[in-house]
Formats: sequence, structure tokens, C-alpha cells
Amino acid sequence: MTQVPPQQRELDEDVADHRSPDHDIDPLFVNRWSPRAMTGESLEEDEFLPLFEAARWAPSAFNNQHWRFVYATREDDEWETFVDLLSEGNAWAADAGVLAVILSKTTFDHNGEPAPVHSFDTGAAWENLALEGARRGLAVHGMAGFDYERAAEELDVPEEFDVEAMFAVGERAPPETLPEELQEREQPSDRKPLSEIVFQGQFE
Repeated sequence: MTQVPPQQRELDEDVADHRSPDHDIDPLFVNRWSPRAMTGESLEEDEFLPLFEAARWAPSAFNNQHWRFVYATREDDEWETFVDLLSEGNAWAADAGVLAVILSKTTFDHNGEPAPVHSFDTGAAWENLALEGARRGLAVHGMAGFDYERAAEELDVPEEFDVEAMFAVGERAPPETLPEELQEREQPSDRKPLSEIVFQGQFE
């Protein structure tokens, strides 16, 4: 069972080799990355449900809470349905303990009108989930490589919801457990400098 570490006050050793923030922020933000190597072990509910609890508290327009998560564990009858949704490049995710599809409600509850920020707000919920997973030392990896249309059909997604993404959660495993072509990619990636993403006054 994964043990929840105390609050992180420094960068993880494997992260510090690849990332260095330019400003003073909580190390949790930098320590979060997207490992692929997972053990194939099952996760208990008390190990993964707190991730959804963290997602629950994300902000949203009109408090609409657009996000929905449909998941399967390795013990569920639906597990193979989720695995079969994955693209060939994400076959490694079959070693996860939990696979989930992220949905967002495209309309507001209070008036039925289109909600232009439903994806934006759902992304905030996903980030909460991913950060909580990182805090707990779990591998949490979001994916765009899967069959969106089949996901909507197989999971009986209502018409007013969009399929946004999938993600895998599992116990971390050594990079050597991955196919050779993925092993060299099993490390935290760097980020663009602030000067390329933040502009004062107007877009440059």
C-alpha cells in the first residue's frame, strides 16, 4: 500500500536532475510529472479515491462542477473495456491499477445554456487529481491517445457531456520495466521559460 509522504519541501532527487523553477513555488508543482512505468498491482480504494476527492474541490464557473470521472480497477468486469480504448502507443497503461475517462458537462445546470469554460474547469479538476497523486507518490499519467468515440459509446456517456481525456494511476515501477523505446523518455520533462508563455499588456 502506498504511504502518503509528509508535505514536500524540496524537489525529488529524480526531478531535480531535470527541472529547476525560476521562482519560489511549492515543490509539489515541480515534482508532479507523468511516469509510465507501473507495477500492474491493484490499488485499494483508500489509495485512489482521495485523488478524486482533490478533483472535487476545483473551481468552476457558477460552481457548475462540470467534471465527471468514469473509472475501472483491475478487479472490475469493465477493466478490459477501458484497456481496449487505449491506442497502441499507450499499451503500457494496461499495467495501471486504475484507468479512468474524464468527461465534462457542456451546459450549465441552472439554465441549460452552453458553458464555454467546461473544458477549462474540468482541466482544473484534473490538475488537482494529478497533484494529489504526485503527493502520494503514485504514477498518474494523462492520455489523449485513445478512441474518443468508442469511449462515449462503451461508457454510455450522455449527449451533453464531452469526452476530454483518459488517465492511468498506479504504483511506480522502475523504467526498465517499460519497452526499450519508452525507457529513455521515463523522466521529468522541462518547461518553456516564462518569457515564452507570459506577456504583459499584449500578446507577443
